[in-house]
Amino acid sequence: MSELRKLFERAGFSLDESREEAFTRYLKHLQKWNRVHNLTAVKGEEEIVRRHFIDSLTLSEAFSALGVDWKDKSLADVGSGAGFPGVPLKIYLRDFHLYLIESSSKRCSFLESLKIELGLGYRVLCERAEEVDTKFHIVVARALGEFEKIAPILEALSEAWIFVMKGRRIKERWTREMGYGLYKPSGSEGFVLYKRV
Repeated sequence: MSELRKLFERAGFSLDESREEAFTRYLKHLQKWNRVHNLTAVKGEEEIVRRHFIDSLTLSEAFSALGVDWKDKSLADVGSGAGFPGVPLKIYLRDFHLYLIESSSKRCSFLESLKIELGLGYRVLCERAEEVDTKFHIVVARALGEFEKIAPILEALSEAWIFVMKGRRIKERWTREMGYGLYKPSGSEGFVLYKRV
């Protein structure tokens, strides 16, 4: 078993050969682009796998725990950056329609290039989230700015579910006043805020 597959297995995510190959190609492609374009501050292979790929997949655990129907549904990853969490979810879950919303043209170029490299079907919307006038069944976001500012933007884009990956510091008003639930994925240090709209 490869080191990459072992890392996923230890985190509770088993990969078949095609998924393992896709994540391996993703890793190499990201590292190649990262040398020139600095897409992520995380550089080491194991660190990229743990902090980006596996961390992204904790959302699939949240979907399962909360009974979210994602099959054949649209999912938008807002502020996708180098493709997290949308692309790892697409590799792992497969059966949904992925849209990556990213305003940086440099990152959009990477995402388009990655799509060809991995042979994945997804659409890159190279614009600010506020300017997107489509609704998506599920809207996800990771490592975006101030939650109070981004929540209304995410809510405007969603027709069913919102998931926001946050660190360990959660404000009580996000759950009490803004109506978000809190999910703690197993093996993750952070929390996932979620809302059914």
